[in-house]
Amino acid sequence: MMETQNIEWKEKWHDKYLEWICGFANAEGGRLVIGRDDAGNVVGVRDVKKLLEDIPNKVRDAMGILVDVNVYEENGLEYIEIVVPPYPVGISCKGIYYIRSGSTKQVLTGPALEAFLLRKRGITWDNMAFPAFTMDDVDDEAIACFKELASKSGRIEPKLLDEPKAVLLEKLHLTHGSYLTNAAMLLFAKKPEQWMAGAYVKIGYFETDADLLYQDEVHGPLITIVDRIMELVYLKYMRAKITYEGIQRIERYFVPKEALREALLNAIVHKQYQSCIPIQVSVYEDRVYIANVGCLPEHWTMDDLLGKHASRPYNPKLANVFHIAGFIESWGRGVEKIQLACAQNEAPAPKYFVKPQDIMIEFTASEEQVVRKPINRMELPKSLSKTQQAILDLLIEDPGYTREVLREKLNMTDRTIARHVKQLREKGIIRRVGSKKNGYWEIHMDKI
Repeated sequence: MMETQNIEWKEKWHDKYLEWICGFANAEGGRLVIGRDDAGNVVGVRDVKKLLEDIPNKVRDAMGILVDVNVYEENGLEYIEIVVPPYPVGISCKGIYYIRSGSTKQVLTGPALEAFLLRKRGITWDNMAFPAFTMDDVDDEAIACFKELASKSGRIEPKLLDEPKAVLLEKLHLTHGSYLTNAAMLLFAKKPEQWMAGAYVKIGYFETDADLLYQDEVHGPLITIVDRIMELVYLKYMRAKITYEGIQRIERYFVPKEALREALLNAIVHKQYQSCIPIQVSVYEDRVYIANVGCLPEHWTMDDLLGKHASRPYNPKLANVFHIAGFIESWGRGVEKIQLACAQNEAPAPKYFVKPQDIMIEFTASEEQVVRKPINRMELPKSLSKTQQAILDLLIEDPGYTREVLREKLNMTDRTIARHVKQLREKGIIRRVGSKKNGYWEIHMDKI
């Protein structure tokens, strides 16, 4: 026997363990065992009769719920087992809400508490009415963008795309009574952060964890920002590995575009927007992180996330519009598609870091996929021959150049190029990394 999500052992009873009982009640239920040590050995309990009377009363007074309290015996020693059922409503212990997460007890506050209470009531945040946001605030360009995307996807009746925006938003289930919802605001407000702080995406390039070199923010209706984020990341923040087939230039990034796009969409659809914290994309030379404030569906583990599962979006109304627009499927295949895209591009599988209040995915590059920061041409030594300097100039411009490309650009024979490349390699100035077809040249100016 061992401690699990649903079992906790304590040697002695203390009233602070009421918080653990509250945590079980708000999660999947569980058992709190009094009289076992951390190794699971029975050490016995004193005053068993008194505890059998006191514990139910203390639970009732602190939380207003009922639990089963039973006494058992092992090797002549008595211990108590408190069986806590899961409750369909939120339970507080003296006004504070706790929840069991893994083998820990978490205090719920702020946005996390709000989200928890809404889930217990069967309500999602994105479907809540947002009275301050009216039809006059809906951006017509964002509506036009959605109509174009939905028309291409074919996932909506064509006649609905000709309806006025008020009718369209109602048919998209983005109204609550006479009001528009939070999802409508995020999708179609010209500046969602005007209504909800943090409703945008930050992108930063880091040399080290402490050194942010430059950054951008992508603002606008959520339905319009995905392509803009992708363009920024791949054109400004990531370096492509260049290879050649003959004279055809082929660019490959260490994060496949299909994988990054799916990860971004997952972050947008599953984010807890009430946290007021933007989605953050951190780009390094050899890795990319996408982090957002969110959580796994209730009772899920990492195995559930990485395995076959049904679609359980945190923001179902938001997800529905992205599905109709053709951005995502509705089968819960986002993680599977990310894994598949990485495998097909021979990229390492991403890692997931799940904490109680945020989720992060990390994409990494294998050594052969890393494109190191280029060297400034002014640093080239004057001791090299003109041909060797010309070759280094070209390799600094693009480490993926093959000998065939060098020959064509310098208008020299294969034999001449081969001789000078060999000399540069023998000096340790350049080194071939990877295969002849798909590799690149690594430059070491310190060898001169």
